Amino acid sequence: MGDLRYTSIGIAQNVTVDARPVPPSLGINGWERLLAHTAPNALHDSMARYDPPKCDEDTRVLVIKELTNWIVDRESPQRLLCMTGAAGSGKSALQQTIAEFCSGSNILGSAYFFGAVDSTRNTTHSLVPTIAYQLGRANPGLKEYIGRAVEEDELIFARSLYSQMTALVCNPVRRLRASRSLDLASFRYAILIDGLDECQGEDHQAEILKAIQECLLDEDLPFRIFIASRPEWALRSALEPGGELNELAYHIPLSDRYDATADIRRYLQRSLRELGVRSRDPRARSPGWFTHEDIEHLVFAASGQFIYAATVVRYMSEPRSSPVDRLKIVLTWAPADGQSVKPFEKLDLLYYNILSTAKIAYEAVDTHSERDFLLLFRVYHINSTRGFINHRSMAVIQTSNMPSNEELDDLLQLGTGAHEIIISDLRSLMTIQRSGKSSGTELHVYHKSFSDFLDAPSRSKDLFVPDSRVLAHLAKHSLRNVIRCPSWEFTLCKGNHSTTGLRCWSSIYFLQRGLWECLLEINDDLVDFTRQGGWKMLTGLIRDDSRPDPCNLRNILRGFDQPHVFHSAIRSLQVRI
Repeated sequence: MGDLRYTSIGIAQNVTVDARPVPPSLGINGWERLLAHTAPNALHDSMARYDPPKCDEDTRVLVIKELTNWIVDRESPQRLLCMTGAAGSGKSALQQTIAEFCSGSNILGSAYFFGAVDSTRNTTHSLVPTIAYQLGRANPGLKEYIGRAVEEDELIFARSLYSQMTALVCNPVRRLRASRSLDLASFRYAILIDGLDECQGEDHQAEILKAIQECLLDEDLPFRIFIASRPEWALRSALEPGGELNELAYHIPLSDRYDATADIRRYLQRSLRELGVRSRDPRARSPGWFTHEDIEHLVFAASGQFIYAATVVRYMSEPRSSPVDRLKIVLTWAPADGQSVKPFEKLDLLYYNILSTAKIAYEAVDTHSERDFLLLFRVYHINSTRGFINHRSMAVIQTSNMPSNEELDDLLQLGTGAHEIIISDLRSLMTIQRSGKSSGTELHVYHKSFSDFLDAPSRSKDLFVPDSRVLAHLAKHSLRNVIRCPSWEFTLCKGNHSTTGLRCWSSIYFLQRGLWECLLEINDDLVDFTRQGGWKMLTGLIRDDSRPDPCNLRNILRGFDQPHVFHSAIRSLQVRI
């Protein structure tokens, strides 16, 4: 006789009996396979997003009220809300606040926070599985149907978003309704998606919107969906007249509809008072350590961008300094009253001055006087955030393959903990966290707008450092390390026990990516590398198929296109040898 499976939902008489013969693992392995494709970092209460931005007390009251009223009004015909706003306008803080409200009200079906620099949540791969997981976790009957859907199609996670959304979300809800086990009064119906613009590829962003339109907004489904995003092309074109979502969506243009000036003023006043109470500087404990004019100066500089105010507060919170002294510094950076500036100029000015101050402080130390702070900082920043570009194939080298901060310290021979010293005066903009990709650490930038600033020469101006210069610097250090490494160390893998082996692995990794930039400038490092037989060593490693190669270094080395690159390099160097 086949297995009998039953699920009791709600009151006792709501019992669904399915007498079909099923494998013993049905619904268990399917659910476990679903879990393997989720992104825990994307959850609103994820440990990876510890202390996420959210609205401060008594701020954004009107917009929060509009959002919550829309969420709870299940009779409203528009079941999709799109909130757009510029970088730093407080979208993620509002989304986090709404997620916590929905969770506390037992209506949160799922929340997914995209993150541009987190490879587990910056693509579409984990979106539907993570939504389905949260919906199923809150509803045992739905969980059963979702697990069964995975069992019925082992390739479901390789299919389009439309197919995944239909199979893992829409159809399970319809089956739950058909079984008379769907209690609409207790069903968690709110689906929140934050940072759509941080999903890689505008075509993928458009695919998400299309799947939501064609699947989740069907009239027989109970969902209400709230999306927060910058007004990038995919969402902007869908919302404008004639766009697919123009009549379906309730649109809140955050920056246009709500003036955040009063909220930013309250946030700054409260934060500075709290800083004074916590400070060990007796000057900061005086009620008059900041003035009304000081607050107004900062409010004007913020220009409606909460990220500006939050960054100022973090900068002043540095425990090694006094908030009184740092306030004076910030006030000298802010534009003068009445000065006409572009929206990002004020934020850029703040970033520019924090970075410039850090550069001066670092290079003023005797042991650092010969070092280029901006170049070193960009090595760690690019390595931890977006990865480098291979200029031969124009492919992005994903951060999942990148060395840790500690490995870079060693590769660049800067000493243990060098990365901590380099960012010591940038803690208002970033922190150091354990890497999810290795046993070491990586940088975590608080807001994507700072990375945007660093990547745009028009914004960072004379502080800009291009990728090519960073890669050339890494390649030059790699040339030195290859000569220093005993040949047997090249059989070791990244993450191995040998410090020398790690240095060899990282050297080959970056040499392969930065050699072209390095060859553009014939220097002493290339000359020494050639004189000491470096090219011969690399050629031997490529040709010696008998050598153990657990790290696949041989294939990495073959990426040099040995006959062309090596011979061109040697010809270029003949004049100097």
